[in-house]
Amino acid sequence: MPKPYTFPTLFDEVKTVSISNLIRWGYLKPNRYRSGTITWSRNGSVYSSIGIAVSTLIDNPYLELSYTYGDKPVKYKVELTTVPANIGKGEVWYFVCPSTGKNCRILYSVGALFLHRSACKGYMYEKQTYSHKNRGIMRMYEKLFSSDKVYEELYSKHFKRTYRGKPTKRFLRLMQKIRESERVPYSESELMVM
Repeated sequence: MPKPYTFPTLFDEVKTVSISNLIRWGYLKPNRYRSGTITWSRNGSVYSSIGIAVSTLIDNPYLELSYTYGDKPVKYKVELTTVPANIGKGEVWYFVCPSTGKNCRILYSVGALFLHRSACKGYMYEKQTYSHKNRGIMRMYEKLFSSDKVYEELYSKHFKRTYRGKPTKRFLRLMQKIRESERVPYSESELMVM
């Protein structure tokens, strides 16, 4: 008897709240309180929104989320914490998951709450749902179509190819990507040989 189909919830499709977006929108400036709205849209039309309030006061930084789930209003706080940056300058912000207590940079919508991904039982990334064969095909096409971005980066205005007479790691990595994209077969007969 064949295994029944399972249609997992995909991390790529759920609503998220991320530290990087909060920083970009100016919510995580020190010693401030700021409120606003996060909206999610698809094809230019908004399909969901939540109210947020962020307090970065030294004694108790938090993110407060308020929205409706079904018919019920939901309002709760997610603790924020900082860790010293590994380069010795500044701090790195993290959420503290209300369910698991883990530090994270992204909270995923799980039922009525936004939580760390380990609290999302049965969730998967889209690439995890691909078959082994499809993953190989996707990798091949990613190499082929990413070469345009690689060339853009290689010829950007302030790109450094060398430092003190040696090629930079970034330059070597881009050259490796170009070599890989040139080895991708273009015709159907070449694909069949693989």
